[in-house]
Amino acid sequence: MSENGHDLHAEFPQHHDVLHTLKVESSAFRDLSERYHATAQEIHRIESGIEAASDQRLEDLKKHRLQMLDQVSAMILEKKAA
Repeated sequence: MSENGHDLHAEFPQHHDVLHTLKVESSAFRDLSERYHATAQEIHRIESGIEAASDQRLEDLKKHRLQMLDQVSAMILEKKAA
């Protein structure tokens, strides 16, 4: 798990196998996963005081992270239905 508790396996612990399959089989998922991880790390750095950002920037990043989680959730559901 990542240092900030927001990696995809922490967010979707019941779907560990599906996440692994998606990571192996889907370049779109790998790209989304990498962008999600980078965003989560940036949020962590801002909240920890390591990196400076406005409150609006932090809020925007959190909204973007949630949008990506919605995309991951949709990909999981699609894979499970296949």
